[in-house]
Amino acid sequence: MSPTKKRCPWAETTDLDRLYHDEEWGVPERDDNRLFEKITLEGAQAGLSWSTILKKREGYRNAFARFDPAKVARFTEKRVERLVLDPSIVRHRGKIESTISNARAVLELDEPLSEFLWGFVDGETITNRWRRLEDVPSETPLSKAMSKELKRRGFRFVGPTTCYALMQAAGMVNDHLVSCPRHAAV
Repeated sequence: MSPTKKRCPWAETTDLDRLYHDEEWGVPERDDNRLFEKITLEGAQAGLSWSTILKKREGYRNAFARFDPAKVARFTEKRVERLVLDPSIVRHRGKIESTISNARAVLELDEPLSEFLWGFVDGETITNRWRRLEDVPSETPLSKAMSKELKRRGFRFVGPTTCYALMQAAGMVNDHLVSCPRHAAV
């Protein structure tokens, strides 16, 4: 980080937060499995801190077949029962079951997940110019539209706030503060 510029304040909590912010958050992601991972983790984060989810990310990758939707879609109730007992992930039955149903919904799309999601921003990153963290919205009309369409297609744990967090994480919107060196980098 530049000594004159500071990273976004939310990323100053832990080393893991800083690394995620500096190397991944806001970088355009178009890989379907990575996008499915982001949908899952953003949904799992509801009611928890992002730091908690980052600490469990490798556990999620192992528990959910590296986020291969075709594999996750075949998970059975027996597998759900094992996952509810797995301390390496958030053991919330609804969130676990939503990951499986979301994998099935991904497979039912008529286009790759990346094309579907990026279609909400016409395939291009929207670059915002926020000066203060409190200026960054938690949802937007686009995230509301994405949420509505994902839910219509059978996705769960994809409310407008979760969808906006997904858009930020996947680089569909650049919400790094203008004072952050990553704003110009992504």
